[in-house]
Amino acid sequence: MKYFKFLVIVFLVFTFSACEKKSSTAVQEVHWDRDMCARCVMVVSDRHNTTQVINPDTGQKYMFDDIGCMVLWFEDENVKWKDKAVIWITDATTGKWIDARKAFYDTENVTPMAYGFCAHESKDTIKKGQEIVDFNEVVKRVIKIGE
Repeated sequence: MKYFKFLVIVFLVFTFSACEKKSSTAVQEVHWDRDMCARCVMVVSDRHNTTQVINPDTGQKYMFDDIGCMVLWFEDENVKWKDKAVIWITDATTGKWIDARKAFYDTENVTPMAYGFCAHESKDTIKKGQEIVDFNEVVKRVIKIGE
């Protein structure tokens, strides 16, 4: 009888631990022309300027139609987990999802909310003579615009 109880307990432990939901920080599916920007509530449709933020603790996804909206949303909402947020952005040339913190940005573009920053996986895809900035500089400039 003790052996049977032990087996039941082991079975229940494995069953419930298998049901534990792990949060995913991978790029999540986008419903183009249906998902809304978490800040300005515009429809996300530009496949070359979209930003996706994932809370690594919960796996909750937030979509933005422009990186500027994302930066100001972090500030407006006083998001405590912003430094550990997983941030994906579409490459302006290929539309491929890339790590926003590692991307290179040019500064003179027409973007959905007119912040003007487009992400590139490589500096090579940015036109010669264009200013190139990093993620931290984008954040500083957008905050200054929003003041």
